[in-house]
Amino acid sequence: MVDLYTRVSSNRSVALPLEVRIMSSIRELPSGAGRFMRIGSHTHIKGLGLDEKGRAIKIKDGMVGQERAREAIGLVVRMIKEGKLSGKCIILAGPPGTGKTALAVAASKELGPNVPLIHMSGSEIYSAERRKTEVLIEAMRKCIGVEIHEMRKVYEGEVTNVSIETAPHPYNPYQRVPESVRITLKTKDEERTLEAGASIAQQMISQGIREGHVIQIDAETGRVVDLGISTEGKRKTYDVDVSRKIPRPSGKVLKEKEFVYTMTLADLDEMNARRSGGFFSLLFGGAESKEISADVRMAVDQQIKEWVDQGRAFIHPGILFIDDSHMLDLEAFSFLGRSLEGELAPIIILATNRGVSRILGTDVRSPLGFPLDLIDRAVIIATHEYDRESVREILRIRAMEERVEMTDEALERLTDAGVRSSLRYAVQLLSLAAQNAKAMGRGEVIVEDVERVDMLFMDIGEAVEYLKKYEEKLIVH
Repeated sequence: MVDLYTRVSSNRSVALPLEVRIMSSIRELPSGAGRFMRIGSHTHIKGLGLDEKGRAIKIKDGMVGQERAREAIGLVVRMIKEGKLSGKCIILAGPPGTGKTALAVAASKELGPNVPLIHMSGSEIYSAERRKTEVLIEAMRKCIGVEIHEMRKVYEGEVTNVSIETAPHPYNPYQRVPESVRITLKTKDEERTLEAGASIAQQMISQGIREGHVIQIDAETGRVVDLGISTEGKRKTYDVDVSRKIPRPSGKVLKEKEFVYTMTLADLDEMNARRSGGFFSLLFGGAESKEISADVRMAVDQQIKEWVDQGRAFIHPGILFIDDSHMLDLEAFSFLGRSLEGELAPIIILATNRGVSRILGTDVRSPLGFPLDLIDRAVIIATHEYDRESVREILRIRAMEERVEMTDEALERLTDAGVRSSLRYAVQLLSLAAQNAKAMGRGEVIVEDVERVDMLFMDIGEAVEYLKKYEEKLIVH
């Protein structure tokens, strides 16, 4: 007898077999459907594009041109990897759109995921809730990674037998609660039976641990971790299962294992601040402070230094990149200069496109809009405007990253716009031209698409001419 499922349409019903109903509920997705498709301004950058000797290759890893700046940043990256460079200030100076932010992103890619990089704008320090110096010091401490190594005694093995004893609830005689648990753990070399209290029994019940599971019990804290299902046990396994399958552990059941935690100084500051919140906050849940005291940070620094001396921790100094750093005021610059002298200080990279300009908050004019004493503490890396060949190559790379097909003539027309106006303007036109081609039913961008969007939108020069033309009719505030 065939089980039928009736699908009702607007004017009739259709009887489908059960097999068809099951198949109709499964839908295959096209390949690549799960890929994150959001594309940022620097998504195409994979590194600095240097060879083994630290020399810049003109086109590599998404980087184009700016060979001198890339080689200079490459030296900085090498010293950071060797742990020899900390508490230094680097200034990236150059016109807008010459790749200052791209250099910082490329440096972070070269350093790898274990070295923290914080990217912020100079205007982010102005908060109504916290002081400017507090925002800066928190950002700096987020850039210092701490790799902590800890040896702990643990019981580890496959559960071959588990027996939980229960007792009547002290306040409800009709309910029973776990009182103790007897566990047999087995490795490839040993088998031991343990007896534990109510806390471990409750953890095993809540995590659904039973025979065949590989678990880990901390001998000091009693914390139970379910590592997965043993591939060598007798427990029934399924072809489709969400449980992780791991081999049965080897060695003794009670062993010392090394655990590695990677945190930042800011994480440790927050943990220490909560722990030392005081008697009132422990009992009554006092409000969490938006700022961390200097005493808490000093205690964390002292603890980290002791761990490093004992070989239990390793410090990974990172990079604090402040874009539009001319937005910092004299107080912020003074604080940065003092912080660079600390033992636990990151590499600070300041990027600006200003020439000789006024220091924010003062009437003093200075190179780059920075105080002279801070400039004297830093090394300056200059970026220069791209030539026509570099503009063309960057647009080609961006087209590949955005999956835009375009003719050679359209690429040349975009290159003309980039040389005439700016690279940023040409990159914007690239996306708009692709959308225009799509609206016209074409899968490839042609010259007409580029010319149309170039006509519809204004670059900075055309905007200035427009403002001059209608200056008398525009409202001045």
